[in-house]
Amino acid sequence: MGKFTAYKLPLRGMTRGTHEFEYTLDTEFFKNMESEDILKGKVDIHLTVNCKVDYYELDFTLKGMVYIPCDRCLDDMEHEVDTTYHLCVKYGDCYNDENDELLIIPESDAYLNIAYLVYDTVALTIPLKHVHPAGKCNKGMTKHLKMHAASQLGDETEDDFDEIAAEDSEESDNNNQVDPRWEALRKLTENN
Repeated sequence: MGKFTAYKLPLRGMTRGTHEFEYTLDTEFFKNMESEDILKGKVDIHLTVNCKVDYYELDFTLKGMVYIPCDRCLDDMEHEVDTTYHLCVKYGDCYNDENDELLIIPESDAYLNIAYLVYDTVALTIPLKHVHPAGKCNKGMTKHLKMHAASQLGDETEDDFDEIAAEDSEESDNNNQVDPRWEALRKLTENN
């Protein structure tokens, strides 16, 4: 049994009309894809196939969450997937995927394996730059990045290192404390 046999769509035996299919992409799927961009996740797929006389209309709806590495600190970060994809599939002499909206598969294929189609659809939802929101990156890595940036600029001294380490330590100690100024502003907005 192959890694992606669960994602075979039986086109050849399909009767005319609308057919519904459900698939799930899980952590094992992304491991089998040997993906470096998507580490793990769970994405539910709803596929509607409208079987016409000589072609098939496929409408994918993908919703879920994947975990990707942060470009800055390399820790996992969540990325929500909520997208749709439309594709027409026709039988022809040979495989041809040159057109984004039309896929031609050989007459000899009874199934269409959608594994790579849905993986590419998920991968295309990932922005070019993906970093944690400010203050959410790994503190240790952030400290090393600051030190590296300072050394590249020629400003690295022992005092800089101690200052950066102290800032990170102080920042992690204060993560659970609310700044009194914000607390005062919150009270003002509650009174209005």
